Amino acid sequence: MELLTPLWTSEGWLYLAIVVDLFSRRIVGWATSNRMKTDLVTTALKRVLATRTSLNGLIHHSDRGSQYCSDAYQRLLSRHKITPSMSGKGNCFDNSMVETALKTIKSEMLWRTTFQTRQKAEKALGLYIEGFYNPIRRHSSLGYQSPIAFERQKRNSETEALHFL
Repeated sequence: MELLTPLWTSEGWLYLAIVVDLFSRRIVGWATSNRMKTDLVTTALKRVLATRTSLNGLIHHSDRGSQYCSDAYQRLLSRHKITPSMSGKGNCFDNSMVETALKTIKSEMLWRTTFQTRQKAEKALGLYIEGFYNPIRRHSSLGYQSPIAFERQKRNSETEALHFL
C-alpha cells in the first residue's frame, strides 16, 4: 500500500512517498522529492523491488493520484506482475493503514522538528524509518513487536513448520 504526503522545510516543500507491507506494517520502500511527480513514487516502489525477494501474488494499493495512474508507474507494476488496486473515489478509509503510518511519522518525529533543508529532513526520515520505525517501534496489531521482529518470527515459524513435514 502506497501513499505520499508533503512536509515543510525552510527551503520549501518536501514530499515523502512510503510503501507499507500490510502484513508486517513495515515501511518497505520510501522516497523523497521536492516535486510530487511520478518519479517520486516510482523510486519508492523500486526500493521495494530491490529489497523484497518474493512478490508472487502481490497487490499494490494506492489512492487515485496522478502519479499512481501514470503510464510509467502502471508499466512498472505490470513488468513485475504486481496487481494494481486503487481506492474508491472519495473513500479515505481505503488507505487507513498507510495514513496511520504517516500520522505516526508526523507525530513522533516531524511535528517536533523544523528542518532547515530538504536534505536534513530526508536524512532524518531515513534514520527514523530504518533506525526506529521498522526495527524498534512496537505495534499493538503485531503483538507489540516491531515490524522486523514480526517478520523474523513469522519466517522462523514457517521454517520450523517445514521441519515437521
